[in-house]
Amino acid sequence: MIESLDYQIIFTIFGVPINATLFYTWLLMAVLILGSWLATHHLSTGPHIGRTQAVLEILVGSFKQQIKDVANDNPLKYLSFISTLFVFIAFSNLLSIIPWFQQPTASLSTTSAFAFCVFIAIPYYGIVNAGVRGYFKKFVSPTPILLPLNILSDFSSTFALAFRLYGNMLSGGVIVSVVMMLVPFFVPLPVQLLGLLTGMIQAYIFALLAIVYVSAVAPVEGFELDTKKGE
Repeated sequence: MIESLDYQIIFTIFGVPINATLFYTWLLMAVLILGSWLATHHLSTGPHIGRTQAVLEILVGSFKQQIKDVANDNPLKYLSFISTLFVFIAFSNLLSIIPWFQQPTASLSTTSAFAFCVFIAIPYYGIVNAGVRGYFKKFVSPTPILLPLNILSDFSSTFALAFRLYGNMLSGGVIVSVVMMLVPFFVPLPVQLLGLLTGMIQAYIFALLAIVYVSAVAPVEGFELDTKKGE
């Protein structure tokens, strides 16, 4: 039986136990922060750019185009939030090729935190796009009778993200662990590669659904941010 990351105590700080979920989350954050600094501290605005910057610009451009296609809105409005979710989940999966590293996304605590961020972002972007009145109007459309169902829909749809991501990440880890015990030399490599592909797909799906949810309320003239900038 695989022990939950939340119950694996790595060390304590002033008597406060730090479990595996926190430890590997902090470790992943440190890797992403360092990697971001190394990748961006030599950026250039001139005609000649390095290979790293060229790759980054292609990736950011792809993010922007995907967000624009789904949200039908200014992608810069959502770019930081959505790309952060995707990069964290994707790298959490990629680093799982390191034998001792355990994915923080295989913990329900982590995936629930992501879902909660999406849940908070929904009214934030809704109010930015349509104002307070315009956002809350969606709960009584097309009829006030649907108010309880519309409220429940926001809760259920966002927190379903947590269980979907948690289940897929945890199951992938379980499958790899079982296969490595049964056939420890040859089979685990293709299984791990398949797990990496599945993890990247899950990161994409989570980010895609997050875009759909946070951009559900269309911009209304007079309330939205500048939709021309950055398009």
